[in-house]
Amino acid sequence: MSWKVNKSRYLLDRPWIKLREDHVVLPSGVEMEEFHVVEYPNWAATVCIDQDDNLVLVEQYRHGIHRFSLELPAGVIEPDEDPLEAAKRELLEETGYTAPNWTSLGRFSTDPSNHSNYAYFFIAQNASFSMNPSYDAEEDLVTRTIPLNKALNLVEEGTMIHGLHVTALMLAWKKGFLHATEG
Repeated sequence: MSWKVNKSRYLLDRPWIKLREDHVVLPSGVEMEEFHVVEYPNWAATVCIDQDDNLVLVEQYRHGIHRFSLELPAGVIEPDEDPLEAAKRELLEETGYTAPNWTSLGRFSTDPSNHSNYAYFFIAQNASFSMNPSYDAEEDLVTRTIPLNKALNLVEEGTMIHGLHVTALMLAWKKGFLHATEG
């Protein structure tokens, strides 16, 4: 059974994040006067494999962890935008790559306990460089290509640490899109 929401109010309301405080009643009758929900936009990310069997990634500074992070090309899905189209747009904007073959890996909750958004993951195959990336003003990205047979090593070595991006890589590996790792 769902929780009953008696009332809600926003503690923070910004374009990329909203923090909502709900007064909820659980099915057992227990009341929680302050349950916090973080509302982020949905986003899409791509496991991009180029024509030379390389994984195309981006490296960027992430202030939350105070370090650089190697990640899948990803970004926010605009209102009324199809997740696949968002993934294609973000791949092109962040890396300059396009791909003729796309496969969905699925939709996943970023944190079902208190986040409202979803992440959509795709595989792009036979990608090729098409144009120079066009970054948003707050983006400072570097495109990196890694041989597919070393892709999972990024996880084992702690080089790729974004939990949901690691999940997408593991799904891609399980579905046979990535080769076995070399030591």
